[in-house]
Amino acid sequence: MNRLELHVPTIEELDYRQKIMSDPETMSYNKGYDPGFDGYHSDTGCIDFHENEWQDWYEYFVGCEPERFYAYIQRKDDGAFIGEVNVHKSGDEDYDMGILIEAKYRGQGYSKEALNLLLKHAFEEMGVKNVHNVFEDERDVALKVHLDCGFREVSRENGIIHLMITSDEYREI
Repeated sequence: MNRLELHVPTIEELDYRQKIMSDPETMSYNKGYDPGFDGYHSDTGCIDFHENEWQDWYEYFVGCEPERFYAYIQRKDDGAFIGEVNVHKSGDEDYDMGILIEAKYRGQGYSKEALNLLLKHAFEEMGVKNVHNVFEDERDVALKVHLDCGFREVSRENGIIHLMITSDEYREI
């Protein structure tokens, strides 16, 4: 499998992020939470991403390695964007990550390949020591993908699972 690549978007390409952030089917995993910021819609999980916010968001997330990395997941054969990934510093040597596959592309085996691309970039290009992810423990597919990519469960409490992979664990895979 080598169907995907990571593509750092231009500011003009942020319309794709706007599209997926406003798609209730794609964002359904996110519904019902209160992340405590304006523009979040708890009924759908969608997040406003207005064009007038793009410049500030772009300057914060893009070109800020090793603090932060953001990219689209792009299919090689046709150039289609199918989701997004990110990794960002959350402590001295700790990084948190995110992966989002657009709803219409789910169930096609893209998550594992995309997550492996993100880990490769984080560990080999950015020199990250460890990557964490946190999500609801009923998200069985997400858990399986993370475990298949070498993450291990660190803790599980109140329906939330904490996962981690270190650079040494990544190299052993």
